[in-house]
Order: sequence, then C-alpha cells, then structure tokens
Amino acid sequence: MKTWIPLLTALAMSAPIYAEPVAAPAAEVAAMSEGVVRKIDAANAKITLKHGPLVNLDMPGMTMVFRVQPPELMNGLKVGDTVKFHAESINGAFTVTAIQAAP
Repeated sequence: MKTWIPLLTALAMSAPIYAEPVAAPAAEVAAMSEGVVRKIDAANAKITLKHGPLVNLDMPGMTMVFRVQPPELMNGLKVGDTVKFHAESINGAFTVTAIQAAP
C-alpha cells in the first residue's frame, strides 16, 4: 500500500497524455501588425519591413526581411508605404501571408 501512494500521487499530478495542445486565441492568430516598407525584392519574393510588435510571433518591433507567400501580395506596394500585415513562421521562415496598404 505504501508504494501505491507515491505512484498515484505522481499520476494525479502529471498532465494527461491525451491532452490537446493549447491553441492561440483566434484574434491573436489573425492579428494584423503595422509596418513601413523599407525594401522590396520581387525577384526573391522578399520584403523588408520596419514593424511594431508581432503579437502572434511574440516578437518586438524591429526592421527585418520576410518571405512573402504568395509573391503577388507585393503587387502595388512601394518603398515608404505604411502597411498592415500578418506574418507567420512557416517551416522556420518568417513569412508575410497577408499585407495591404494602410489608409
């Protein structure tokens, strides 16, 4: 009986094996961030943005290069444009999946 008590205590305190991973709230997943276009590399489907915090990626504001998927999202954008965009980490690469010029 003494050996059962620690075993049962350990099992009760551990997370269930069948537990589902916690998903981010929908508003956080679809969050649009603000930024300014610094460079466009259409040939390589990349864009450099100076951006504020990216809540869904837990990233502070900075200037960085993003891949753009699909590349057609860059059509109509130019250096200096203020934009709203959504970025995700896809296969380890930070990728813009939605972008539009801010009004």
